[in-house]
Amino acid sequence: MINRLKRAAALGAATVALATGTVVGMVGTASAAPQNHRPPVASHHCQEERGHWARHWQPAFRDRHHRWHPGQWARVWRPVHRDCHR
Repeated sequence: MINRLKRAAALGAATVALATGTVVGMVGTASAAPQNHRPPVASHHCQEERGHWARHWQPAFRDRHHRWHPGQWARVWRPVHRDCHR
């Protein structure tokens, strides 16, 4: 009975140590991973584009009732965004 308790305690301690090592290893790996955040570089030539309405072509299609709808131009809102060119 006492040997079983000792064995269970040793197994529990080994499991906790292994799990702790795994967590610490993952944290170290995550902090050492390369970041995709590039600082703005003068060679990228970024411009702030204002929001504006743009014309967008919607092609012709047949709906689920088999009615034909011809293509048409629609106005869509393009929100504020950054345009970067090298």
